[in-house]
Amino acid sequence: MNLISPACRDALQHWLDSLGALAGRSENTQTAYRGDITEFLSFMTLHYAERQGLKAIERITVSDMRAWMADQRGRDVSARSLARKLSAVKSFYRWLAERKGFEPTAVLSTRAPKFTQKLPRPLAEDAARAMIDTVELQSTSDWVAARDVAVVTLLYGCGLRISEALSLTGADAPLPATLRIIGKGDKERIVPVLPAAQEAVDRYLQLCPHPQTQDAAMFRGVRGGPLNPRAIQGVMATARMQLGLPSTATPHAMRHSFATHLLSAGGDLRAIQELLGHASLSTTQAYTAVDTARLMEVYNRAHPKA
Repeated sequence: MNLISPACRDALQHWLDSLGALAGRSENTQTAYRGDITEFLSFMTLHYAERQGLKAIERITVSDMRAWMADQRGRDVSARSLARKLSAVKSFYRWLAERKGFEPTAVLSTRAPKFTQKLPRPLAEDAARAMIDTVELQSTSDWVAARDVAVVTLLYGCGLRISEALSLTGADAPLPATLRIIGKGDKERIVPVLPAAQEAVDRYLQLCPHPQTQDAAMFRGVRGGPLNPRAIQGVMATARMQLGLPSTATPHAMRHSFATHLLSAGGDLRAIQELLGHASLSTTQAYTAVDTARLMEVYNRAHPKA
């Protein structure tokens, strides 16, 4: 049985289309939102024991919202994940209410559960360097080893997301002194490229057996297709086990390390925001908490009176 009415399904698709066209939300974000709203509407169908059309979901009450949230917590959904789901539901209802002219207060007034904001978990500077060195040792193929080093060096040296590094094409080779990166929400930024990153990519391109073309992905899988991010996640997982690093030592941790190490060296927070492509400074400010925590750890360990 399909738990969502055709009218609700069409409304959901129109909302997602508007997110992509007007708000510039990524496909991954739209997929996550689709899942959240589909799950919410399916719950309401089971809650009322009948499929809910648009008129029915316009009449959702505070009690209904509490029942949904209780159901989610009963399924061991974390407070953080539930807050994200509720945010998606509110966004959808706000959009729907504007078009249908109903009062969405019962949904919009629902309070998100409190949760502790997780801080980024960067690697120490020596661990970041060791990660790059150890990644190189994971493959018996010289060109694959050079490829993996080049990608991880871009994550750490330029603060790229793995999706951004793997979106580079043959047209970007050889890497210039600065890269134009299109990140989340189609936000454009200019990122300086360190000589070490240029050299790592040059070495990979010299060894890569697959011909480079302007439109093809720069980083290739063994069979010549675009490199899957899981390959880099896997090689880093093997390297971190050899180095005794925690499970948080992921490709994204290299980006966190880039930001934290710049801040530790006296980097300006606004400049780091631009380099990372954060839309809000509050996102970047999480790194100040990381740096403060590190300083307090050193203080407590080293000060005679600590």
